[in-house]
Amino acid sequence: MTTPDSTAGNGDKNNGFSALALSPQMLANLTQLGYTQMTPIQAAALPPALLGKDLIAQAKTGSGKTAAFALALLSNLNPRRFAVQALVLCPTRELADQVTTEIRRLARAEENIKVVTLCGGVALRGQVASLEHGAHIVVGTPGRIMDHLERENLNLEALNTLVLDEADRMLDMGFFDDIVKVARQCPSARQTLLFSATYPEGIARLAQQFMKSPEQIAVQSQHEGSKIRQRWYEVADNERLHAVSLLLDHFRPVSTLAFCNTKQQCRDLVDVLRAQGFSALALFGELEQRERDQVLVQFANRSCSVLVATDVAARGLDIAQLEAVINVDVTPDAEVHIHRVGRTGRVGQQGASEGLALNLASMDEMGSVGKIEQLQGRESEWHPLAELTPGKGTPLQPPMATLQIVGGRKEKIRAGDVLGALTGDCGYAKEQVGKINVNEFSTYVAVDRSIAAEAVRKLSAGRVKGKSVKVRLLEQ
Repeated sequence: MTTPDSTAGNGDKNNGFSALALSPQMLANLTQLGYTQMTPIQAAALPPALLGKDLIAQAKTGSGKTAAFALALLSNLNPRRFAVQALVLCPTRELADQVTTEIRRLARAEENIKVVTLCGGVALRGQVASLEHGAHIVVGTPGRIMDHLERENLNLEALNTLVLDEADRMLDMGFFDDIVKVARQCPSARQTLLFSATYPEGIARLAQQFMKSPEQIAVQSQHEGSKIRQRWYEVADNERLHAVSLLLDHFRPVSTLAFCNTKQQCRDLVDVLRAQGFSALALFGELEQRERDQVLVQFANRSCSVLVATDVAARGLDIAQLEAVINVDVTPDAEVHIHRVGRTGRVGQQGASEGLALNLASMDEMGSVGKIEQLQGRESEWHPLAELTPGKGTPLQPPMATLQIVGGRKEKIRAGDVLGALTGDCGYAKEQVGKINVNEFSTYVAVDRSIAAEAVRKLSAGRVKGKSVKVRLLEQ
């Protein structure tokens, strides 16, 4: 075996799927899903894969590789034959779930293609029942697949395509022997597609044991938004707003920007979040400048957990330390999506942890999701809502609260005057005081939430720059 070459990644980047030998129904489904241009790995892998050749493809997660092998195995499938015709081995249950989701989306062109996931951590009984009802495609982890084979629950006699996804990770996890045993139980007259991000020695050993003159391809890795971790969740429209609460409770980001496509959706989401005890504010075009300023000050100084906004209202916003972006609705414009999620990646400028982009999508929005995947050059990472777990019983609250002082630049108040009053006369530590924004007629100061009510009393009873001031706590 020679090392993988990079020649296969040199194809025309504008390769469309219509250039492939795919059925009209499949091409129509790809268009509906927003798949118009192939990613480099798809352009390199699909032509030989569709010709039935064995393949060793070097490609990273998020490069579009799932669609590459899914389209190949679906083209080999006979939907009328209720037998396992394709098997995809994955290193982890999480990846197996993602692969299953992607195959199901791509298989919508054909009726009644059944995909079954077989992974550990789930009762065997339910998996056996699923297999008994008939499956065309099985996606699973090597250990659980071996378990079903040994119990004779899984019959691979009709198999024509074997896929090893993230083969290097499976080898790292000690699955070499299991993979070999599974492959030996597959018919010899089959196609084998192996995908791996790296090319360790074990890959060549695997290929020598059970692949037939595999064609090797490698593509340059896509530019990845390494500071941004994106997750997608499929939702029904009637559970979308509640799903935002589930995401907030599970990930508990200090500061979240939630995007909605309409002003009404913004209002509805804020109402739902507030009713559940979240600190949320809305930002949309109709707000007066004073209201807009107050909303932005509270969000920027970490006195508000969630800012719900439309794209128009959020234009030009640059919020530092933004832990998460939630796309409540999928934007039909893929470029807008890139701009939305790019806001959270900026946390990396301060050396903080990666940003989080959480996306909700209904079946009707899958076309827009496909366009986003094409523009990003990688497929979506799908997760079930059911994996979201609530927080530790305490509602998510912002760390700070905002005090409004009547008086600003007109009264020659400076940020240092306010800080001095709070740390001097009021006796608070500097660490308990956050951002101070001095506007023309008002001054806003963030203080630790635990001292907010007391700080209002102390400032009102004391003086700022030698003068008595009116102070109030900004409530949401």
